[in-house]
Amino acid sequence: MLVTHEHLELYRTTKKFVEDELNPHVDEWEAAGIWPAREVLKKMGDLGLLGVTKPVEFGGMGLDYSYEVMFAQALGNCTCGGIPMGIGVQTDMATPALARFGSAELKREYLAPAIAGDVCVSIAVSEAGAGSDVAGVKTFARKEGGDYVIDGSKMWITNGTQSDWACMLVNTSEGKPHLNKSLIIVPMDAKGIDRRTKLDKLGMRSSDTAMIFLDGVRVPQRNLVGQEGMGFMYQMMQFQEERLFGAATGIDGLFNLIQQTIDYTGQRQAFGQSILDNQYVHFRLAELRTEVEAVKALVYQTTQEYISGKHTPEHIAMLASMCKLKIGRVSREVTDALMQFWGGQGYMWENPVARAYRDTRLVSIGGGADEIMLGIICKAMGILPSKKKFEARRAAESKAAA
Repeated sequence: MLVTHEHLELYRTTKKFVEDELNPHVDEWEAAGIWPAREVLKKMGDLGLLGVTKPVEFGGMGLDYSYEVMFAQALGNCTCGGIPMGIGVQTDMATPALARFGSAELKREYLAPAIAGDVCVSIAVSEAGAGSDVAGVKTFARKEGGDYVIDGSKMWITNGTQSDWACMLVNTSEGKPHLNKSLIIVPMDAKGIDRRTKLDKLGMRSSDTAMIFLDGVRVPQRNLVGQEGMGFMYQMMQFQEERLFGAATGIDGLFNLIQQTIDYTGQRQAFGQSILDNQYVHFRLAELRTEVEAVKALVYQTTQEYISGKHTPEHIAMLASMCKLKIGRVSREVTDALMQFWGGQGYMWENPVARAYRDTRLVSIGGGADEIMLGIICKAMGILPSKKKFEARRAAESKAAA
C-alpha cells in the first residue's frame, strides 16, 4: 500500500484527536463502563472522520479503503480498545452495506446522520445461539401491511445501550439459511425493543454492550437494505472491512506497549542491573516488534489488493481473515510477554499492559472466532474436509449433468 502525504495528514489528524479528546478521559470512561458516544462521534463528524470512504453526496469523503486503514491505525493510539471498537462499529460495521446497497432515501435518512456524527449506530447480528455461526440467526421479520414485524433477540451488541439505530440481520423467509436473511435498519426507539440488559465484560470496559429483545417491533419495509434474502451475503461483505479495520487498529497500540515496556524495563533494577539488560528480555522485545511489523505489512498488502479490484472476493476474504487471525494471536502473544516483564506492576488492573491483555483477548473471539478465520483460509486454499469434498463433487457433477 502506497502511503501518500494525504494518508499521513489523515493519520495525524486522527491521532491528534485521540490524544486530545479520547486519552485524557479513558480512565473515567473505563470506570463508568460506557463512553459518551454521541459527544465523541459529533466531534469526529465535524472533522469529517466518520465518512472517509462513504459517498460524497451523503457527507463522506469518497476515498478508497487505504485511507480508512490509516484512520483505523491512528485510532489504535487510544489507550483502551473499547472506544476504537465503538467508533469502528459506526464507520466499518453498521454502515458499509447501507452505503453500498441502500436506497437513496435510506441513505439520506440513516447514513448521512451517521457520517455527520448526529447519531450513534450499532450492528446487530449475533445472538445467544448464533455468534460466529451467522447462518444460525433465529430472529424473524414477517411482513404485515407495509411493515416488517420483528421478534427475537440480539446478543453482545456494541453501542447497544445508546445507539439510535441498528443494522440488523434477520430471517425474512423460511428458506435456506444463506438465502433467507435480510439486513434491515431498525430504529432503537421503536416500540417493543428492550435493551436495558447491559453486559459486564472482561475487557473493552468503556464500550457499552447490550442484549436486545424484540417483541413485535414494527419497521417500515422501506428500511430494507438492498434486496430481500441477500442479507447473509451483504453481511459477509461487511465482515471483510470489519476485519481489516480491526487488524489495523491493533498495530499502533502494540507498538506503543512495546515502547512503554522498553522504557519501564530500562529503569527497573533487579540483581544489580536493569531488566532490559538481560539478553532474553531485549531479544524477546525485538521478536515481538518484528511480529507486529509483519502484521502491519500483511494489513497493508491486503488493503492494496482490496482497493486494486484485481482479485476475487474469495481471495480478499482469505487475506482479511489472515489479518484478523494474526492480529488476534500476536496481540495475545505480545501482551502476555510484556506483562511478564512488568512483573507485579503489570498485574495491576489499571496498568496499560493489563488493560490491553484484557481488551485484545476479544479479537480472537468477536467478529468471527479464530476457528472461523482458519476455515475461510482453508476453503480459499482448496482444503476441505472429506465430507464437504464429496458434497462439492456431487454438486459439480449434478450441475454438469443438467
